[in-house]
Amino acid sequence: MLEINIYFCKSLKPRFVLNMQTTITRIPMKPINELRIAICNDHAGFELKNTILDHLKAIQVASVKDFGSYSSESCDYPDFAHPFSTAIENGEFDYGISICGSGNGISMSANKHKGIRSALCWEDEIASLARRHNDANVIALPARFITANEAKSMINIFLSTGFEGGRHQTRVDKIPC
Repeated sequence: MLEINIYFCKSLKPRFVLNMQTTITRIPMKPINELRIAICNDHAGFELKNTILDHLKAIQVASVKDFGSYSSESCDYPDFAHPFSTAIENGEFDYGISICGSGNGISMSANKHKGIRSALCWEDEIASLARRHNDANVIALPARFITANEAKSMINIFLSTGFEGGRHQTRVDKIPC
């Protein structure tokens, strides 16, 4: 039995309490050591990307392809996000990690691709919800606003959390135009 308390304004007592039965069916995830990961970044995400590449090696993902950028020299994120997204759409990779200063631009570029569901994440719960409720296949990270440890934690969650399907599948099916 799931109990949901709905609060309004500054009230300390719930106005409504809904009781309902709920079933959550998670779609099984591949083990981390079988995952194929694509990664891309712009200049602002270069340093964090290198830390993440070391982390992906440490957690032993099956393979990683780095789509660039390959330096901290100023560059345009769409130049890296589009080939990265195409490879994920084509099934060459299971998931992607994209990184730019705010995470917004690189995520917007990736989301122009019909088969991409890129989620801008800045904390663990957002990364979890992106997978569980939105079946995100790309995590976009804001390099200027998170630490390397926060990024590693979000990536671990993102790569190990399954999609719940059910009512969320109906919504995800309505995303592409």
